[in-house]
Amino acid sequence: MSCLRLAILLIVAFWSVPAAAQDVSELIRQLGESDPKPAIEALAKQDDPKAKAALEALAKGLLFRRLEDGAVVIGDPDGKMFAITNAETGDVEDMLEPDKIEVIALDAAAKGLLEQAGIGGAKAAVPLDFAGAVKGLNADSFDTKRTAIDQLTALGDGRAIPVLQALADGRLFSRKSDGLIVIGDPDGNRLRLTDASTLKVVGIGDAGDLDPVFINNNLRNVVSEAVGKLGLLSPDAGQRRRAADALIGNATPDAVGLLRKAFAEERNGDVRSAMALAIASAEVAAEDKGARLAAVDVLAGSTDLRVRSLLQARLAAETDPNVRAAVQIAFDSVQRKLQVIGWAANLFQGISLGSVLLLAAIGLAITFGVMGVINMAHGEMIMLGAYTTYVTQEVFRAFIPQAYFDLYLLCAVPAGFAVAALAGIALERGVIRFLYGRALETLLATWGISLILQQLVRTVFGAPNKEVSNPSWMTGGFDLVGGFTVTWNRLVIILFCFLVLGAIALILRRTSFGLHMRAVTQNRDMAAAMGIPTARIDAMTFGLGSGVAGMAGVALSQIGNVSPNLGQIYIVDSFLVVVFGGVGSLAGTLVGAMSLGIVNKLLEPVAGAVLGKVAILVAIILFIQRRPRGLFALKGRAADA
Repeated sequence: MSCLRLAILLIVAFWSVPAAAQDVSELIRQLGESDPKPAIEALAKQDDPKAKAALEALAKGLLFRRLEDGAVVIGDPDGKMFAITNAETGDVEDMLEPDKIEVIALDAAAKGLLEQAGIGGAKAAVPLDFAGAVKGLNADSFDTKRTAIDQLTALGDGRAIPVLQALADGRLFSRKSDGLIVIGDPDGNRLRLTDASTLKVVGIGDAGDLDPVFINNNLRNVVSEAVGKLGLLSPDAGQRRRAADALIGNATPDAVGLLRKAFAEERNGDVRSAMALAIASAEVAAEDKGARLAAVDVLAGSTDLRVRSLLQARLAAETDPNVRAAVQIAFDSVQRKLQVIGWAANLFQGISLGSVLLLAAIGLAITFGVMGVINMAHGEMIMLGAYTTYVTQEVFRAFIPQAYFDLYLLCAVPAGFAVAALAGIALERGVIRFLYGRALETLLATWGISLILQQLVRTVFGAPNKEVSNPSWMTGGFDLVGGFTVTWNRLVIILFCFLVLGAIALILRRTSFGLHMRAVTQNRDMAAAMGIPTARIDAMTFGLGSGVAGMAGVALSQIGNVSPNLGQIYIVDSFLVVVFGGVGSLAGTLVGAMSLGIVNKLLEPVAGAVLGKVAILVAIILFIQRRPRGLFALKGRAADA
């Protein structure tokens, strides 16, 4: 009897277990059936994130039945599409068109059950909390993320600006180990992690240890407006200007009202201009004709690409002939200004490219001009300088305090020169000195050595590219004029190349070594007869040229990745610069490098990168047919011979 009683009690206990014990996925699946009320009642008793997310989506009309397989999914509007999350698993899936899903409709009784469970009805106000809102940015639902963004905006806390900017830029992550929301900024091959709730650095991490926080296109616009609203309240003028800039073409009526209030109180001229532009971008589509004309008049003075797009869109939508004519005039004005800025930007890019070619070609001009050696391994000297920079960076990271990391580049310049110079001297003493007078053998030998050096680097460092970080003083840039940004790394490289050129000119003109080098360049036999040790001059000259190539590698590491093939990218252009400018002439190398760089960048928008290079090559071939010695030919009996 006792056994029977026990069995009965077990059966009763089993059937009296609340619906919480049922499988959550099965209950969510039942929401898509003709009568979802039993599933709603059961899920409301569950303490499961997926159950809560499904019911919240159901209450908001965002729970759907996928027509393809009948799966119950959460659909967040993203433009004309829906971002799909599988309600049963919580996994984010592909985007779907509206005709691929069917909304799960509710009757009055089902809505009443949701309201009784505190879902979809009025909820008690929750005190705003910065840390809680930051954590909400990583919610499963895009709608919940929107709520978190709105909370951060409502708080008016300036700490939210870098957090939201990181969210928009894809730099906001959730740490897998503890779920901490962090901002990840590149630090070499790793990420410097900052706690998003406190904005305090919490260490260095790998991308594999982090889960990115995703947002859709709709939320990007919300984030941009939120950053603008928060920034307008900042005491920092630069932040207020950036905030106003973020609202150009993206301001809601609420944001426009806040802009007007901030504009009335603003005293900084640059900030006022940015605010006026943001207000005008919102009013260019106003109902009042006078407001549209005033907005167009303000926009006409801009050089912002977004303003051009706004005017172009307004040109297609405007029906009033007077306003349309004003929009056309403003659009043409902005277009002309942007064209001038584009030419100026291309000129700067051309000078930047020319400075890189100059650095790469100076050493080749020295060695080729003095010894007549076609050194196909010159590119590998550039590569050695770049890898020396990478090694110096890693040494600083491993053994030097972080506060002194920005000094690594100052140490890499002499290190890159020394490594490449020693390699060049070894190459000249070990191979090239036995092949003087045999140009073809020298070319083949140095080409073989270049392949050996490339494979040696692959063996030591591996084939993948190596990333070299810019010091903080070479990071970023400044906006010279709308759409024309000058980056610090390019500007520093331009100045560096002219310093190197000046140092080489001083060595050639003001030192005994330079005097001997010029003597050997003009007449090797006569220089030897005068007692100049031509063999030593050859080795030192080759070392100097290779060392300069090493410094070029240091500079190139700051504008791109370091790879075993780095030198091959510049070797052909370096020979073109030397031949075009005049073998052995520093002035010719300068003019040749700058000419090739500027012409190349000016031709690219017209003819494209490939056709532009072909056109330059054909022009140089035709030029050399008329002037075989280049622009600045060496003078002397040996040169004339």
